Amino acid sequence: MNILFIEDDTIETMKLQRTVSKFQLKHTIIEARNGEEALKILKSDAELPGIILLDLNMPRMNGIEFLRVLKEDDKLKYLPTIILTTSENRADLLECYRIGIAGYIIKPLKYEDYESKLQKVLAYWDINELVKA
Repeated sequence: MNILFIEDDTIETMKLQRTVSKFQLKHTIIEARNGEEALKILKSDAELPGIILLDLNMPRMNGIEFLRVLKEDDKLKYLPTIILTTSENRADLLECYRIGIAGYIIKPLKYEDYESKLQKVLAYWDINELVKA
């Protein structure tokens, strides 16, 4: 499965790569540092990802702004988008679900908890029938 990981924090990117490697998952991680960069990737001729893991707090175009653009695009709106964030703000949570996300995951402080959550998320989407846009 191809995963578009939209995150501006290098340490978070390293955590994801380490987790995928540790569990020997055969997923391809495509990285974008903000929403603008992610949209360029999605609108290129590259194969679309199976899922998107999206941080909310990023420069240039934050996660919610990216979601709004994504869900207005007839080709991209069906891509399952899972929020992976430190934001426990209820307004963010509600707005993301209103726009149309597939899940909202709070990044835990302990690395072991992060691994556990991420492993479950990826296992779930690995067995799902994904829309091929």
